[in-house]
Amino acid sequence: MASAARDKRIDMRVDEETKLLAERATAAAGYLSVTEYLTSLIRANAPKILEQQANIEVTNQQFDQFMTICMDKSKVPSPRILEAAQRLDREGL
Repeated sequence: MASAARDKRIDMRVDEETKLLAERATAAAGYLSVTEYLTSLIRANAPKILEQQANIEVTNQQFDQFMTICMDKSKVPSPRILEAAQRLDREGL
């Protein structure tokens, strides 16, 4: 693990069984501390979870339907949609 400054804390309480499980897994995986083990888990999993949250997956049929609606000049976006789009633009998304 990179040697970044460790000046922030995450406090958590767990039951005895979870604590023992974490300690056993720490030792079995060769980590020096539970903190190092948990940090590695967070660094491995968090980017995947955040990527899943940021991406939208649709089927080809769903995409085609979406594009058909977008190209339909008779459809006008609702004020709420326009407001949401403006907010996203302001936030740089």
